[in-house]
Amino acid sequence: MIMATESVLGKTVVITGVSRGLGRAMAREFVVQGHRVCGCSRDAGLLDELREELGAGHPLTQVDVTDDASVQAWANEVSQSVGAPDLLLNNAAVINPNAQLWTLDAAEFDQVIDINIKGVANVIRHFVPVMIDAGQGVVVNFSSGWGRSTSPEVAPYCATKWAVEGLTQALAQELPSGLAAVPLNPGVINTDMLKSCFGTSASGCPSPEEWVEVAVPFLLKLGPEHNGQALSVG
Repeated sequence: MIMATESVLGKTVVITGVSRGLGRAMAREFVVQGHRVCGCSRDAGLLDELREELGAGHPLTQVDVTDDASVQAWANEVSQSVGAPDLLLNNAAVINPNAQLWTLDAAEFDQVIDINIKGVANVIRHFVPVMIDAGQGVVVNFSSGWGRSTSPEVAPYCATKWAVEGLTQALAQELPSGLAAVPLNPGVINTDMLKSCFGTSASGCPSPEEWVEVAVPFLLKLGPEHNGQALSVG
């Protein structure tokens, strides 16, 4: 079980896609630093492992972010048990298999769109009203370097991350004073997603565990003054 250090902040952090990659690494680091993590993932087995590791007080729930009703039930459960998030991290995402756009079938394309765009919108729909009622909180929608540039064979993923950038900028204009929405490029990290694109060359990039040493302090410093800023870690 992870042992938390003393923290004067004690923030509530909601993380989607918490069971693997950046989500899992962030959950561990936030808990070590004394913050409460509320996370979701589709993978029940990995959630059980992480639940045992994080210990009590960090509710993890099996949720498919593409299912609006399930997201609503999860958001209601979180808000009733721990209140509004201080940080809402829309991290859950998938990438298409490397392929030219016209060779991808509709199901492969739809999955990327449904998780990376609709999933983000579903989470915003049900958590942001609670944050507005609380008068505070920061929404961080994970984008990518490919949300600000493009590359061949990952066109659906690029499209979704460009969409995240625009969606977040518009949300930032809609939020009342005291809240913020930020599109975040996390950088290039050695995750399963990166390996699917770059293969073994991904091993030359920082691991999620190395990344969180910089990323978590960065995220904890975000506030209303960052509303609408397109930011990058590192």
